[in-house]
Amino acid sequence: MDLKRKLSRLTNAGPGSQARAPVNTVAVAPVVETPAVEARAQDAAVAPIPPVEEAGTTTIAEVLVQALRKRMSMDGEGTDGGQPPETALRTAQAEVADREATRADGLVDLREEARRRFAAKRGGAADGPADPRVEALRQMLSFWAERQGTASARKAVAPAPEPRALPVEARATPHGTVHVAEQVYAPDHRHGSAPVAAALDVEARLVAGLALHPELESVDFTRMLMLDTETTGLAGGTGTVPFLVGLGWFEGRSMRVQQLFLRRMGEEAPMLRLLAERMASSSCLVTYNGKSFDWPLLRTRFVLNRVPVPKELPHLDLLHCARRVFKHRGEGARLVHLESKVLGHHRVGDVDGSQIPELYFRFLRGTDGSELVPVLEHNQKDLLLLAALMGDLVRRFQSEGSEQQDPRDLLGFAQVAERAGDAARALTFAKAAAESGGPVGIEALVLASRLCRRSGDCDTAVAHLQRALTFAKPGQGAVLHLSLTKLYEHSLKDLPRALYHARLAAPVELPEDHQLRLERLERRLSRQGA
Repeated sequence: MDLKRKLSRLTNAGPGSQARAPVNTVAVAPVVETPAVEARAQDAAVAPIPPVEEAGTTTIAEVLVQALRKRMSMDGEGTDGGQPPETALRTAQAEVADREATRADGLVDLREEARRRFAAKRGGAADGPADPRVEALRQMLSFWAERQGTASARKAVAPAPEPRALPVEARATPHGTVHVAEQVYAPDHRHGSAPVAAALDVEARLVAGLALHPELESVDFTRMLMLDTETTGLAGGTGTVPFLVGLGWFEGRSMRVQQLFLRRMGEEAPMLRLLAERMASSSCLVTYNGKSFDWPLLRTRFVLNRVPVPKELPHLDLLHCARRVFKHRGEGARLVHLESKVLGHHRVGDVDGSQIPELYFRFLRGTDGSELVPVLEHNQKDLLLLAALMGDLVRRFQSEGSEQQDPRDLLGFAQVAERAGDAARALTFAKAAAESGGPVGIEALVLASRLCRRSGDCDTAVAHLQRALTFAKPGQGAVLHLSLTKLYEHSLKDLPRALYHARLAAPVELPEDHQLRLERLERRLSRQGA
C-alpha cells in the first residue's frame, strides 16, 4: 500500500479531511514495511485513531511509529504474528532508525563523490596535489580582495575636503560686471627649476628662430600676454564656451595673473570686452596650442556675442616649439608632461582636464562652487608654466649646447636651428649631440655632415660620416655608405672610394638604380685608366 495513503488513513489527514498533522518538515524516505507494521496499518484503517499532535516530527516513518503507539495504547491489542505491542513497536523503530542512518550515509557519500568529481575536473583528485593554475588564480583573487579592502579602508578614513569659497569677486567695468580672480607673483618666483621672470630676458631673434616665425623678431616681449582658457568641452565650435579666461602679464618683473570667470551663460560680452582691452595693450600672445584651439574659440565667441574682434597679435605657440625640440624623446608634448620632465615641477592634487567641463556644469546646476577652486588653481599653474617654459626653451637655445642637456634635446635644437637658417648654431648643437653615440649620435653626425657639405667643407663632411659608421650596428650603415658614395663621386672626385661605398649601399637602393650606379662608376674608372 502507498505510504502516503497509509499516513492519510492513520491521521485522518487525507484529501478532503479537515484535520492535518502538524508536521514541520516532511522528508520522503523509503521505509521497510514489516508484517507487524503492515497489520497495524490495516487495523488502523478500520478503527481510526486521533491525529498526531507531537511537535518536532521530521519524517513520515516517525509519524507512522507514533500513530502505532497511540493506537496500541488505546486498545492494548497485540500485533499479528503473536508479537506483543511493545515488541512490534521497538522493531518498527529500529528498522526506521536503520533506514534513516542508511539514507544519511548515502547523502554523505553523494556529497563526497560530487566533491571528488569537481576536484578531478578542475585539475586533480581531491586528495592529490592542487592544480598550480588554480592556486595561482586563488592567490591573485586573494591579493586583489585584500588590496580592494585596503583601498576601501583608506578611502573611508580619508577626511572629506573642506568647502572653499570660489575666489572671484564681482568687478564693475564700463561694459558691465565681470567676475575676476587676481594674484601677483614675486620676481623671484620659480616654477620647478625655471624662474618665471626669465621670460622677460629672452632675445626676440632667438624666439623667432625657435618658433620659425620671423615676424616675432620685432616683438617687445616685455609686453607679452600669456593666455589659457578652460572650456565646456574640447570639440570646439559654437557650442563650446570658455567659462574661464586666464591672462598673465608682467608688471616690472612681477607676474600678474588675472582670471575672468563666467558665472552664468549669457554674460560673456563684458568678459570679452575686457579681454579685448588687455590685448590692445599687449605686444603678442603666448599660448600652448592656442593657435589651433584657444584663439579660434575666443574669436568665435566675439562674433556670436556681437563684440568687435580685436586685432590679431603676433602669436607664439609654444606647443609647436616643444614638439620640434622634444620630439626625439618619444614621450609626446603634453603641457603637464613637459612640466615634470623638463622643469621638474610635479603637481599634487591637480584636477584632471577631462573633469573640468562637468565641474562647471555642476556649478551651473547650483553647487556652491568649491569644486571649481582646483580648476582656477590649475589654470594659474598653466599660465606660470607658459612663462617658465618659454624662458627655459630660449635659454637652452641660446646656450648652443654649452651646458649639460639631454642629447635628444640637443639634436632637436640642432634641427630647429638648421630650419631657421642658423647653420653655425645648428652645427654646434649637432656636434654636442654626437658625443652620445647611438642612433642620436648617428643622426647628429649626418646633420653635421650635411651642414659642412653645404658650406663647402667636404672633407669634414666625409669625416662626420665615417665617424657615424663607427656607431652603426651591422646592417645599419647602408644609408651612410650611399652618402659617402655621392660625396666621393661628385665632390671629392675619388672614384675608387665611391665605387667601394656604392657596393655597400645596395640594401637602400632599387636593384636597377644600384646596377646603373655601379656601371657608371666602372665606366668612369675605365676611362681614367685608359
